[in-house]
Amino acid sequence: MENDTIAAIATAMGESSIAIIRVSGSDALTCVDHIYQGKNKLTTVLSHTVHYGHILDPDTKEKIDEVLVTVMLAPRTFTRENVVEISCHGGLIAVEQTLGALLKTGVRLAEPGEFTKRAFLNGRIDLSQAEAVIDLIRAKTDKAAKVAIRQSEGKLSTHIRALRNDIVETLAHLAVNVDYPEYDADILTSQYVVERCQAINQELERLLLTARQGKILREGIATAIIGRPNVGKSSLMNALTQENKAIVTDIPGTTRDVIEEYVNVRGIPLKLLDTAGIRETEDIVEQIGVQRSEEALRSADLVLLMLNHSEKLQTEDIRLLEKIKGFPTIIVINKLDLPKRIDYEEIRQRSGGKQIIPLSVKTEEGLSLLEEAIKVMFFAGQVDMNDQTYVSNARHIQLLEQAKQNILDVMSGVEQGVPLDMAEIDMKNAWQALGEVIGEAVAEDLIDQIFSQFCLGK
Repeated sequence: MENDTIAAIATAMGESSIAIIRVSGSDALTCVDHIYQGKNKLTTVLSHTVHYGHILDPDTKEKIDEVLVTVMLAPRTFTRENVVEISCHGGLIAVEQTLGALLKTGVRLAEPGEFTKRAFLNGRIDLSQAEAVIDLIRAKTDKAAKVAIRQSEGKLSTHIRALRNDIVETLAHLAVNVDYPEYDADILTSQYVVERCQAINQELERLLLTARQGKILREGIATAIIGRPNVGKSSLMNALTQENKAIVTDIPGTTRDVIEEYVNVRGIPLKLLDTAGIRETEDIVEQIGVQRSEEALRSADLVLLMLNHSEKLQTEDIRLLEKIKGFPTIIVINKLDLPKRIDYEEIRQRSGGKQIIPLSVKTEEGLSLLEEAIKVMFFAGQVDMNDQTYVSNARHIQLLEQAKQNILDVMSGVEQGVPLDMAEIDMKNAWQALGEVIGEAVAEDLIDQIFSQFCLGK
């Protein structure tokens, strides 16, 4: 537990009605009292109360700002330390002067994520709940926010602790057999261990089944919009984002680089990548754009291949249909408002039966069908936030997979007659891996790395 008092600006910098400076530590009230002028000293007021006054420069005693100060006494605070929040006027000068005055009293500027780190170190939350805080801040859809909220409330932690308790009970049974073999029969212990491991493995598999969807909700689906020039890729991006993010003209090759934008599609975040039209070209700049388009294709979770409803398949179209066979792809046939000249059956054959969505970006006909197709492809048509605990963090997924492998090794070893004290080692490794998810068994440098990703003031 850190003993010094820290402070940071907890709101975004810039012009706003108010800004909040957060102070946490055993001396938080005393330090703020050095620069606060109000009806009462903050060290004398009740917890969870708000007080009107002014912030003074500690050297000149000149007024810096008119403020409201919220006092929260330990342990009923986020950090389980004394916390003071100063609500001052928004804007760079008032906030910086108030923070500067605070630092003159001996308060230290907080490191990124240090308030949440203290909440973890002081037992207010576990590590998976702490990581959910940053997921909530970065959530791009309401469903992603709900996943983060459930994790911050400890839903995942509850599952992990239950699994660790099951492992401990199994370890205790193993220990009795290893230490006092005369009081137990190996065959009975082996049967018991396999049955318990099967139950633990089933729960780990259930959690890992949510990992793909959870990671998508957390990070978004990297969606590359590809096609030859002038088929409507940029227009589709603008239609999905409801903004003119990409330049649209009738001139082929307008888009020269990969344009990124997040969009909310039926509660699912899509990281849209509008790419340069893929074709043979002598233009050096356009060649670089085409290379980047092909890189985006290789790294995408989803490919939207656009074709022109009013033209027969071109050589570039055929080449792209070959390229996308190994990728999750929806074929979008744009310009449905124009006369049909494209052969749908030929597209099915050349693409290996990929799904086809005809639409018109110009009239927005068929756009909702595309959104529904994306949702069905990744979530089987359902994204249920109410009943499931989603695993979305890559670190958690890796540790759960490690624990699952340890449990499988235990079952395999016992069934093959491996001595039970060897199985005990794999069981302990599974228990350790699950402990790292919630921070009950984790290295200090990993903790520092996790909290360094947070913003200042959180």
